[in-house]
Amino acid sequence: MFIMMLGAMVIIIIASLMMMISSILSKKSFIDREKSSPFECGFDPKSSPRLPFSLQFFLIAMIFLIFDVEITLLVPLISILKISKIIWFWGISAFFMFILLIGLYHEWNQGALEWST
Repeated sequence: MFIMMLGAMVIIIIASLMMMISSILSKKSFIDREKSSPFECGFDPKSSPRLPFSLQFFLIAMIFLIFDVEITLLVPLISILKISKIIWFWGISAFFMFILLIGLYHEWNQGALEWST
């Protein structure tokens, strides 16, 4: 019990010393209006918040998320296929790849991958 109390006291002392040293050594500069304003991905935060937003950014983000999830499912699939001797597992993986390729074809056909339009 004594060792736990001693450890807690040491942790509290070290944490308070670190906070005091950081407050003493921190730069106390003047407040700059541009540095204190939020930066919102290149958009001017002082303008109207109801500006039209390009739907292409949303579509690209969704496509990225979909393909990112696909990659997280494909990487373990490759290692499982190496050690698996089950035939139906190959069929399941081929069906999964077929669905992914159909989705990619659909996105390509709909023009979601075209940025210039």
